[in-house]
Amino acid sequence: MTRWWRRPWIVPLAAVVVIFVAFSIPPYLSFDPAQSRVPQPPSLGVAHFWLLVPHVLFGSVALGTAVLQIWPWFRQRHPVAHRRIGRLYMVGGVLPAGLCALTIGAFTPYGPATRASDVLLALLWLGTTAAGWRAARRRRFGDHRRWMIRSFALTASIITNRIWGAVFVITLSPQLDTTFHGDEGLLSWVASAAAAWLGWTIPLLVAEWHLERTRNRRPDPRPTRPARSAPAVPVP
Repeated sequence: MTRWWRRPWIVPLAAVVVIFVAFSIPPYLSFDPAQSRVPQPPSLGVAHFWLLVPHVLFGSVALGTAVLQIWPWFRQRHPVAHRRIGRLYMVGGVLPAGLCALTIGAFTPYGPATRASDVLLALLWLGTTAAGWRAARRRRFGDHRRWMIRSFALTASIITNRIWGAVFVITLSPQLDTTFHGDEGLLSWVASAAAAWLGWTIPLLVAEWHLERTRNRRPDPRPTRPARSAPAVPVP
């Protein structure tokens, strides 16, 4: 049994998620499009906000439940709760948030590079989560664990995306009048595109590195049927 204190990363991770969700949700609980932190693209208008609201709310469910799901102590100590929260993560988190993200990403006001990243991220998010669910249904728990680590990396990418966004805005702003010729819209497009791609590719690469590093350490816990013994042959 894994001791909960042997995973010291769980406390700062949970704190980051709580702070991020507490900061992200309030503007959308007002149901006032004027409070949105994302500009409305002309092609969608106010409909963009009404897709953004469920995306933020269901995405927050995915973030919160994911923290519990990847905690080894919780999985081992409370397997029934792990399964139930896993269903909530998928049905009440990733699935609706990912479907909204597909439309939001396809009409993002931050340019084609960001659009391509957002749509690909949404597809991968839905795909890795579905693959993890399918592996669990087939009782291939080693595969389930690997797919869900990838899914968590993509879930958490919304946080790293915001961090990269702040980094690029700070580093590129001094070049507004030189590199970008005073075009704030172009600077916003470049910063958003760079943050969008790095926001999910780096966490996914880190997840793959972790999986490769631990591949040979952890046996696949899939259930196996005991081999049938041959019938006894009487000794003359």
